[in-house]
Amino acid sequence: MTEHGDETPGPFGEESPRPFGEESPEQRGERVYDLFRRGSDLLDAGDFAAAAIPLEHARRLEPDKTSIREALGRAYFRSGRFGPAAEEFEAVVERSPVNDFAHFCLGKALAKTGRRAEARRHAVLAAGMRPDRADYRRLRDRLSPLP
Repeated sequence: MTEHGDETPGPFGEESPRPFGEESPEQRGERVYDLFRRGSDLLDAGDFAAAAIPLEHARRLEPDKTSIREALGRAYFRSGRFGPAAEEFEAVVERSPVNDFAHFCLGKALAKTGRRAEARRHAVLAAGMRPDRADYRRLRDRLSPLP
């Protein structure tokens, strides 16, 4: 065993992997990217609950990465976990207030949790940022107060 408690070198003389937490920044970055890709692939394949697992791991490693938080929010939303989805989209909007898609998704998630007034605010912002998006306008109109 080495000083880190690793096993002996492998059959080709390579060093054993470093214990968790002692990886280089490059190794950590590769691991985060692999988790993100795995989660994104599952999301694209429609396996939303499974997609959340690697994306949650990636978020724990890089909580400030909006791409990870947005993908995790989508996975939560598509699997019917609207409260956690709203939390993820709130984190994205906090870090990137001009992200129209995050405002739109936050509006949808908040509406599903019954927080209609908050949802309306984000739907209005998204539609204002991208008036060309019919889906944004429909959400805004659907959440507008009735006369």
